[in-house]
Amino acid sequence: MLTVNEIFHSIQGESSHAGRPCVFVRLTACDLRCRWCDTPYAFHEGRKMSVDEVIADIEARGCPTVEVTGGEPLLQPDVYPLMQRLLDAGKTVLIETGGHRSIAGVPAGVIRVMDVKCPGSGESGQNDWSNLALLTQQDEVKFVIADRRDYEFARDVMTRENLPSRVNAVLLSPVHGELDPRQLSEWVIADRLDVRVQLQVHKYIWSPETRGV
Repeated sequence: MLTVNEIFHSIQGESSHAGRPCVFVRLTACDLRCRWCDTPYAFHEGRKMSVDEVIADIEARGCPTVEVTGGEPLLQPDVYPLMQRLLDAGKTVLIETGGHRSIAGVPAGVIRVMDVKCPGSGESGQNDWSNLALLTQQDEVKFVIADRRDYEFARDVMTRENLPSRVNAVLLSPVHGELDPRQLSEWVIADRLDVRVQLQVHKYIWSPETRGV
C-alpha cells in the first residue's frame, strides 16, 4: 500500500528529460525540510492506494514515461515493487530522491535523479555520501543552488567525485525566484564546468504555485 499525494500527467520540468510528457506519481511524506522546498503540501496530504491502483491510474493516461517523486519516495517500501512493475510494463521510469536515503534497492533500469543537498537547503548534513558510489551512467545528480556558497559546494563535490564522467548529467538548478539563472550560468561558464544549468520548465509554462503540473 502506498500513500499517494497526487498523480498527474504533465511536461517533465527537470532533468535531461525536460520537455517530455510524463506521468508523475507524487508520494506523501518527507523526512527533510529544505528551506526552498516547493512541495510542502506533500509532507502530509495523501490517500492510500494499492500498487495495482496506481498502475491502473498510470496506464489510463497513456504515457510511456513515469517519474516517481515526493516528498521522499524511498520512505515507502511499496515504491520498489511499483517501480519494478512499471519497468516490466515497458515504461521509462525515473525516481527523484533527496540523496539522504540509500538508493541501493532501486531496481536496475530506473533512472535515479538524486539530489545532493547544498548548505543553503539547511539539510546538507543529511547527505548519504555512500550513494555516490552507487551511481551509474544512466543516473543524474542535481544540486539546487541558492547562492555562491552553494555553487562552490556543488563545484567541489562534482570535481572531487568526478561526477561528469560517471553519470548521465550533473544538473545545477537555481532556486526559483531567488538566484538569477544568468548569474549561475556565468559562474558555470567562468569555471568551464561540464554540467547542465537547469531551469524548472513547468514553472515557466504555468505559475510556480500551480499544483498538478
